[in-house]
Amino acid sequence: MARISVERTHALGIEAARVKAQQVVEKLAAQYGLQPTWSGDKVQLKRSGVDGLLEIGERTVKVDVKLGMLMSPMSGMIQSEIERSLDKALV
Repeated sequence: MARISVERTHALGIEAARVKAQQVVEKLAAQYGLQPTWSGDKVQLKRSGVDGLLEIGERTVKVDVKLGMLMSPMSGMIQSEIERSLDKALV
């Protein structure tokens, strides 16, 4: 089982960060077949073999993902996509 943890800082404020994070969540959900479930400033991202959490803070956005055995070989590609999406969204 692989784990991915990505954290990015931002100066957008929590409301703008939430809007940007929603764009990232929608992209990742479509790309990897994830089911997002929002609860305040957190979103659970799930599908078979993937269990993730995106947390939006006043100055940070953090993504933690656990990948099952079948998805583990894709961890590098998935991490790169998360990093690229957050970097693009949080400017």
